[in-house]
Amino acid sequence: MQNIRDAILAGDTSAEDFANLDLPESFRAATVHKDEVGMFEGQSTKEKDPRKSLHVDEVPLPELGPGEALVAVMASAINYNTVWTSIFEPVSTFGFLERYGRTSPLAKRHDLPYHIVGSDLAGVVLKTGAGVHLWNPGDEVVAHCLSVELESPDGHGDTMLDPEQRIWGFETNFGGLAEIALVKANQLMPKPDHLTWEEAASPGLVNCTAYRQLVSKNGGQMKQGDNVLIWGASGGLGGFATQYALNGGANPICVVSSDEKAEICRSMGAELIINRNAEGYKFWKDEHTQDPKEWKRFGSRIRELTGGEDIDIVFEHPGRETFGASVYVTRKGGTITTCASTSGYMHEYDNRYLWMNLKRIVSSHFANYRESWEANRLVAKGKIHPTLSNTYPLDEVGQATLEVHKNLHQGKVGVLCLAPEEGLGVRNAEMRAEHEPAINRFRGV
Repeated sequence: MQNIRDAILAGDTSAEDFANLDLPESFRAATVHKDEVGMFEGQSTKEKDPRKSLHVDEVPLPELGPGEALVAVMASAINYNTVWTSIFEPVSTFGFLERYGRTSPLAKRHDLPYHIVGSDLAGVVLKTGAGVHLWNPGDEVVAHCLSVELESPDGHGDTMLDPEQRIWGFETNFGGLAEIALVKANQLMPKPDHLTWEEAASPGLVNCTAYRQLVSKNGGQMKQGDNVLIWGASGGLGGFATQYALNGGANPICVVSSDEKAEICRSMGAELIINRNAEGYKFWKDEHTQDPKEWKRFGSRIRELTGGEDIDIVFEHPGRETFGASVYVTRKGGTITTCASTSGYMHEYDNRYLWMNLKRIVSSHFANYRESWEANRLVAKGKIHPTLSNTYPLDEVGQATLEVHKNLHQGKVGVLCLAPEEGLGVRNAEMRAEHEPAINRFRGV
């Protein structure tokens, strides 16, 4: 791998030189093992430790197929799907790989006794397969995580509706937490020139998800003046939703869990903030019973902040813990957009507040290529900034994942793969200088 790393770090290696690089027979990657799926049996979700299940192994280079690319990964990032994979919840991801492997001889490559995880990357194209014309060896890229086959007509209006749609590195193998990743060429997008490798890797999944869920016609269709309730507003997903609300002329009402996270929201420019822990909201009396009085108290607090107005759009991703309150506080005719459900999938809410007030629940899952391209374009233009807060080396991927699992992080947690240190990869120094104060605010510098 040293020849590849040296060629990238040189900064002036030609496309022809990249094309002529010798690719290794194997590379290092973060994996989970199929024979360890039952290792956490009998433990609660919170007790499960990704440091025990995530390994950094030497794995063979996968075969390159038509329409695909091999990318040298300089940096990646942790998403909640890596947490799920590492603790084998809600199901083992090896089931995804087995089903994918049955779809075609080429897909059979993904059905292995190990799963290379990770749904973000920033790096350099090493080699492309037959039929790839837009990307060439040496191109600096980021990748979005939508993997589609597009053989069915269903996906051609919105690729997220393709029946063979999968999330790369979660429902496919050969993900981004590795020195080399295998992606479909239509996952690639230009790396923003003013960002470091680790900064460029971090927006990917969450930025695109937030764009579709809040801005796109397929999600909340946010407009100027909307009151937008954002749960976890300083986090990896919520931090981008907060930025989109501010940039789009909406009014974000940011829900956070600490004064430190509230300050991050203020640094973005948000003014209406609820520290749910400090104000003591308990939406569940016990494991089985919600407390409508707490919904009402929460709604009253929102009106205090908005001057008597209710919520137009709820950016909902915690799921079970908050969903009842989200439905309650939304205005008549308003919208609850939902994804992820990190606190539990079995949502409960009082349907009277939905049905009798003509509210809508809109499901949202990642983003199509057009939405992802637009989200990345806004990062490249300096309109949206990375929310990276901490970076680990690949050897400490288990610790990085534990940080996300325990909600000890702010924004995104990055992982250096081939990059030997932080701060490398900036190609536009002038633009970097212009936007560095904002980037540093998000990083808490």
